[in-house]
Amino acid sequence: MPASSALRRSLAVIAALPLLTLAACGYGSQAKDDGEAKVAAGAKKIDGLDSVKIGYFGNLTHGTALVGMQKGFFQKALGATEADPAIFNAGPSEIEALNSGSIDIGWIGPSPAINGYTKSAGKNLRIIGGSASGGVKLVVNPDKIKSLKDVKGKRIATPQLGNTQDVAFLNWAAEQGWKVDPQSGKGDVTVVRSDNKVTPDAYKSGSVDGAWVPEPTASKLVAEGGKVLLDEGSLWPDKKFVITNIIVRQEFLKEHPKVVEAVLKGSVETNKWINANPDQAKAAANKQLEADSGKALPADVLDPAWKSIQFTDDPLASTLNTEAEHAVKAGLLEKPDLNGIYDLAPLNKVLKAEGAPTVDDAGLGAK
Repeated sequence: MPASSALRRSLAVIAALPLLTLAACGYGSQAKDDGEAKVAAGAKKIDGLDSVKIGYFGNLTHGTALVGMQKGFFQKALGATEADPAIFNAGPSEIEALNSGSIDIGWIGPSPAINGYTKSAGKNLRIIGGSASGGVKLVVNPDKIKSLKDVKGKRIATPQLGNTQDVAFLNWAAEQGWKVDPQSGKGDVTVVRSDNKVTPDAYKSGSVDGAWVPEPTASKLVAEGGKVLLDEGSLWPDKKFVITNIIVRQEFLKEHPKVVEAVLKGSVETNKWINANPDQAKAAANKQLEADSGKALPADVLDPAWKSIQFTDDPLASTLNTEAEHAVKAGLLEKPDLNGIYDLAPLNKVLKAEGAPTVDDAGLGAK
């Protein structure tokens, strides 16, 4: 099948997927206010803006957003402009919310960002910062799969057609010499697209033999008796690859650069605090997960999951380009033009003010 046809089919399937939100109305559910992120007395609104709508997932790989909300770093940076959160379960629904103006800024994986950028011919979003690296593993049933070669012929779950982990697994399978149809998931190994929330149940029931998934789903599978067969970080130079970026509506960036800069300041402060206080940060992320979803993670899931994620302001732009190449090779994306996908000037301004090293856009910055 020509790549262009595969792209159209992939995007059509993704667009047809239901919006996987935690609320019946709107694009994302609203996080509960647990009282920690209050507006300081005497604080002023930035540019007179009442609020900025911030999207993220209930995943530990979005730990910057979780901790930043829980500890009030975003609210402190925004003054009296409210940090208004919305929680999502899937990249396509967050991109749709960004396009519609339901959110202004979001934490999201690289594949949805690439798809969103290319589908709109580079007009809807910019990547303005990094957030996290790592935190993705291939976890398998050790009774059925004892080595990497045993994955052939088995049923492996990924979160969603065309999502970041789906692309990574298809690319890895191709490198083993196995053939898999990217749309149906059928071939030398069967790819089962399964929401992260239901994958542990699918594993327990035996309907899948393993999964290539982000944290905390990977550690949930280990808690159910699964074994980590491969950490995706081992496949990348320096064991670093982008798993979470910060994106913004281009219109919002143009109209409210000071607000965007404030959110980035909050992100930089959050990552600094996370890396200086890992145990407290882990607890804060879990508390926000509980506030957002009503359920905290048990220690046997939280502890190993948190250890496998590195929080960074660097968007690791060169690895985004590589991930796009993987999607092209898998037949899920036509060769994209990613020139202009990054605008790191606001982040580098914040980093310079903090006395921290600036970050690079790998030649893919906005002109």
